[in-house]
Amino acid sequence: MSGTRIGFIGLGAMGFHMATRLAEAGYPLAIFDVRKDVLESFQGDDVSIHPSSKEVADHAEIVLASLPSPGVSKEVALGQDGLIHGSRIKIYIDLSTTGESAASEIGEALLSKGIQVLDSPVSGGVPGAQKGTLSIMIAGDKAVYDQCHPMLSRLGSKIFYIGGKVGQAQAMKVINNLLSSAALALTSEAMVLGVKAGLDPSVMIDVLNVSTGRNSATQDKFKQFIINRKFDYGFKTSLAYKDIKLYQDLAEKLQVPLFMGSNIVNFWRYVLTQGGNDEDSTCVIKYIEQWAGVEVAENHKKETN
Repeated sequence: MSGTRIGFIGLGAMGFHMATRLAEAGYPLAIFDVRKDVLESFQGDDVSIHPSSKEVADHAEIVLASLPSPGVSKEVALGQDGLIHGSRIKIYIDLSTTGESAASEIGEALLSKGIQVLDSPVSGGVPGAQKGTLSIMIAGDKAVYDQCHPMLSRLGSKIFYIGGKVGQAQAMKVINNLLSSAALALTSEAMVLGVKAGLDPSVMIDVLNVSTGRNSATQDKFKQFIINRKFDYGFKTSLAYKDIKLYQDLAEKLQVPLFMGSNIVNFWRYVLTQGGNDEDSTCVIKYIEQWAGVEVAENHKKETN
């Protein structure tokens, strides 16, 4: 498969690094993004640039996409210039987080045209995309999964086959992202409380990471992106909220109560209403800091009021 031209649509914060890893592994690429400057900056020995999703699907049998929202995913797959109209495409691998409903709609439409679909959302953020250590959740035909596994292993080190129905991997992904966003929000609240009580935030993280309170936020975000005040994890607040909302949509569809999840949804919605839409998701702690009048910063405890 390494000699087969692979299509890649969407060169955003995650997609750019995933496509780069495929190019570095020797896969010829056909790429498209709405931003011409990003397309022109992409490096690779055998890369062709195309003006639409359809054009990519005219040149590649296997097309991957990493896109920001369900609406964009549907347009790229099924729109007037969508890959559904491509003459060569045989397999579509959607690495985006679209939610179960959109994935099912896209999958049904493409399968009706004879295009196989792997619903394949990823987790691990920009660092994981850069290093090729993403976790990838995949649903779709098992034979297609087996065929594409070697290529996908260039993107992720932890690959899970979820099931045969397109949309199942999306369900798994939004469950993961609700827990991830909940961990970040609740850990932010706990860290602010600790600093207000006079604790050193760096020591707090060390204690939590060898205790039962450890989670993805304590392990992968606080020292690396928050208490050093860098706030550059690479995942926007608006995207975090989008994924949480998709979890809420799935719960409503399946009539599962959200006693605690609804509070997480409301907290992230509050952050958006305060202007946090385009901020890095790790900035959510700032809104709790403002309420408490402290700053959770490395090597010092700063009162802000």
